[in-house]
Amino acid sequence: MSDLQVLENTKALALAAADRFVAAAQEAIENRGRFTVALSGGSTPQETYGQLAGPSLATKVSWRNVHIFWGDERCVPPDHPESNYRMVRKTLIQKVPIPQTNVHRIQGELDPDLAAEAYAEELRSVFGSEERPRFDLIFLGMGKDGHIASLFPGSAALRETERWVVAVFAEASEAWRITLTPPVLNSARQLSFLVAGKSKAERLQEVLEGEPRPELLPAQIIQPRNGQVTWLIDQAAAAKL
Repeated sequence: MSDLQVLENTKALALAAADRFVAAAQEAIENRGRFTVALSGGSTPQETYGQLAGPSLATKVSWRNVHIFWGDERCVPPDHPESNYRMVRKTLIQKVPIPQTNVHRIQGELDPDLAAEAYAEELRSVFGSEERPRFDLIFLGMGKDGHIASLFPGSAALRETERWVVAVFAEASEAWRITLTPPVLNSARQLSFLVAGKSKAERLQEVLEGEPRPELLPAQIIQPRNGQVTWLIDQAAAAKL
């Protein structure tokens, strides 16, 4: 099931995403005792995390019951300017009372394959090893090429069916990354795409209205069997819809 919401600008989009985080957290904690979320890098999510850290929303979340994960990470140290963990730490984690033991970062400073296995083990320690992790919420951005997390067009990782986490080499940036795989993403209860800017408009139209080509348009691979997909997009990104 999929829902699309067009917001006036990036600020409105970020606030809508932050509200969705709060609502999902409250529901999960009330019904299951904890809230598990996988966050995304990027400028639009960054604004969302800033909204969440503000006094009007931060007080609505029981942070001691929140477990933060990442959908992907660059293979860099945690204090590197391009680290997704660093961005979330600076904009959100340092500003809310979440226990450090509830922050589950990808160890991008390790060898890529070791980092992927270490993160899979981290997932098993929280979710158990019998079934795939089922996140309460996953935030996803979408690149100009239609990639999500670090699942890029043509990547073998798009065909992964067993492993939860893999290392991938991003040709465009010539760098290694660690990413959650399609089976994990599609097991989530809720997935929210955050897409902004006119540079995304043409690709977004292809993803939402074009023929299914997930090998070329990885965003199309998001088809959860038992989950809700929401597209939060600004007017600029929606220009061709």
